[in-house]
Amino acid sequence: MIISPYPIVSAIVVVVVLAILLASFKVLREYQRDVIFLFGRFQAVKGPGIIVLIPVMQQMVRIDLRTIVMDVPPQDVISRDNVPVKVNAVILFRIIDPEKAVIQVEDAREATSQLAQTTLRSVLGQHELDEMLSERDKLNRDIQLILDQHTDAWGIKVSNVEIKQVDLDEGMIRAIARQAEAERQRRAKIINAEGEQQAAQKLMEAAQTMMQQPQSIQLRYLQTLVEIAGDKSSTIAFPLPLDLIEPLLGRARGTTAGGTPPSA
Repeated sequence: MIISPYPIVSAIVVVVVLAILLASFKVLREYQRDVIFLFGRFQAVKGPGIIVLIPVMQQMVRIDLRTIVMDVPPQDVISRDNVPVKVNAVILFRIIDPEKAVIQVEDAREATSQLAQTTLRSVLGQHELDEMLSERDKLNRDIQLILDQHTDAWGIKVSNVEIKQVDLDEGMIRAIARQAEAERQRRAKIINAEGEQQAAQKLMEAAQTMMQQPQSIQLRYLQTLVEIAGDKSSTIAFPLPLDLIEPLLGRARGTTAGGTPPSA
């Protein structure tokens, strides 16, 4: 009995055709896009959903449109005032034009990483150490603007840049601590001097007010006595205003000039 080979060949052909058809169907998620090439030339960007590719004739490159969080490794930076520091940062970006991200650059992720490292060193090297520590928001905006301008040709949008940490050596940390302590002492002396100046001004105004009404001096004197009496110290300093004894002294001088001794 001879079995015809035609049914077997037909079955193999059917299986191959079905495999090719199944391989032609692609399912893309909501955040995915396929850049389609027809015989090596750009044809279209398709997705999400189901797409059909013609085997051999069409090729695809899949692109993820989600935001990418990239950690920039620590970079050695020399500030404008010649202070060596190590700075690392984090960058948030996403692909907004899949066609440019595939055609204009070989590896969009690696290119953005290398550009971020060089930009970080370049921008921070133009500022002093104090600006790196106190003006991070401004530096973040400057770095983001430069990155966004350069990556726009690659279809990439840089949404945020954050400087994470600025590392200093121990000697520089001690120098900064001494500088901060000296600054606090300077402010304390200034505040103390301003307080003395204000107190002297108020005392002068109070003295001028008392001079307009001499009786107020007596009231102030009595108030001082009350404060002294409330002290439990065994020694009491008793101030004697000159205006109280001035009449007695004047009378004594007049009596002495007339030749009559003062009465006992």
